[in-house]
Amino acid sequence: MAQTNVNIRMDEGVKRHFDLICTELGLNMSTAFNMFAKTVVRQNKIPFELSVDPFFNEFNMARLRNAIANRDKGTVTKTMEELEAMSADE
Repeated sequence: MAQTNVNIRMDEGVKRHFDLICTELGLNMSTAFNMFAKTVVRQNKIPFELSVDPFFNEFNMARLRNAIANRDKGTVTKTMEELEAMSADE
């Protein structure tokens, strides 16, 4: 089977940690990525669950941006109790 090169960009810290884990498993990064690619092809899907942390939805992000803006202006932000009460009302 013909071989080809694939280049990817990755955070340096993630790469270093991934490489250490691969080494502990007796693999190199190329073998690990080949295993991943072959599993994707065989199963016709990503072989693990992908999900988004529900905390980082647009509503909560808007609240965070507002709290940061208020902090930067020196405005007192709501207490945790007030924020929890706001969430219960919605």
